[in-house]
Amino acid sequence: MKKILVLPGDGIGVEVADQTIRVIDHLNTSNNLNVEYEKDLIGGASYDANGEPLTQHVLEKAKQADAILLGAVGGSKWDNVERTKRPEAGLLGLRKELELFANLRPAIVFDALSSSSSLKEEIVKGLDIVIVRELTGGVYFGQPRGIEEYESGKQKAIDTQIYFDYEIDRIARVAFNLARKRNNKVTSVEKANVMETGVLWRKVVKNTHRDFGDVELENMLADNCAMQLVRNPKQFDVLVTDNLFGDLLSDCAAMLTGSLGMLPSASLGAEVEGKTNGMYEPVHGSAPDIAGQNKANPIATILSFSMMLRYSLDQQDLAKIVEDVIQEVLNEGFRTADIYNNDSQTLVSCSKMGDLIIERL
Repeated sequence: MKKILVLPGDGIGVEVADQTIRVIDHLNTSNNLNVEYEKDLIGGASYDANGEPLTQHVLEKAKQADAILLGAVGGSKWDNVERTKRPEAGLLGLRKELELFANLRPAIVFDALSSSSSLKEEIVKGLDIVIVRELTGGVYFGQPRGIEEYESGKQKAIDTQIYFDYEIDRIARVAFNLARKRNNKVTSVEKANVMETGVLWRKVVKNTHRDFGDVELENMLADNCAMQLVRNPKQFDVLVTDNLFGDLLSDCAAMLTGSLGMLPSASLGAEVEGKTNGMYEPVHGSAPDIAGQNKANPIATILSFSMMLRYSLDQQDLAKIVEDVIQEVLNEGFRTADIYNNDSQTLVSCSKMGDLIIERL
C-alpha cells in the first residue's frame, strides 16, 4: 500500500485537488491502484490555522509519504505577512527539507488545443518538451541576502547566486537520463558569458556528459533560449537549467501550450533504496479571483497525478490511461473557461470536467 499526502493549499488548489482525489478513488476501486491518502494544510491555509505556512507535523508526514500531491499556495490575502510566514515559504521549505532538487516541467500541446496558443498553430502543434529546473540552489537560497542601509536614508538589496559542482552534476544526470527515454537531446541553459555560475555550470555539464555519450548536448545562453522558445520550440527535447532561469523559461514554455491550467509538474529528489521522494503540483497558481466558483481547470493537477503514477508509484500503464482519457475529453470539445474559445466547444465547470474524466476512465 502506497501512501500519498494531499496538500490542497489555497484558492482553487482545494477544488482541483478534490477532483484529483476523485480520480484516485476511482482508480483504487476499478484498477486496483491500492494507494491511501491523507489531507493536511500548507501555505496560507496553514498560516491561518497554525501561524506557520508549513508545520513540523506536516513536514514529518511528507517525509513518510511515498508522494505528495499539492494544489496551489498563495494569494493577495497574505501579501502583508512577513516573508518567512508567507504561503510560498511553506512550499519552498517543503522542497528544501525533502531535498527535491529536480523540477520537471513538461510543455505538451494536446492536438485539440493547438489553436489555443498565442503562437501560430504550425509552430506549436505536436510540441512535447520538458524543462528540468534545479530547484534547491541558486539565487533563491544563496546567502548573504537582504536589504540594508549603506548611507543614511539609502538602501541596497543583496541576492547571492551560488552553485556547487555537485548540485549541477546531479541535475544534469536527471536531464540526461530523461533524454534517454525521449529523443536523446539535452539543451543546457545558462549565462556563461556574464556569470561565474554560468561558467561552472557549462563546465560541469560537459564533464557529466562524458557518461552519456549517446545523448546529444547543446549549450545555449538563457536569453537566446527564451527567444528560441517562441521562435521554434520544437527544436528542443529536454532543457536543463538553474533555479532562476528555470523559473522564467518554464513559464514562457507553459504559455506555448495556451493555458497554465493544462500543465503539470514534478519535483523529485535523489533515489534512495529504490525510492524517489516526489511532490507533484500544477504549474498554475491559486487564482483567488475564481476560487470557490467551480470554474477552475483540474486537468493540470490530474496530469500531475499521472506524473506521480509514473515516477513515484511505478504505474506507467495507469498514467498512460489517465493521459489518454484527458486527450479524449478534449477531443470531444469539452472545455473549462481558461481553454474555452469558440461556440463549437462545450463550456464545463471544474467538477463537470472531473465527471467527464471519471466516466471515461
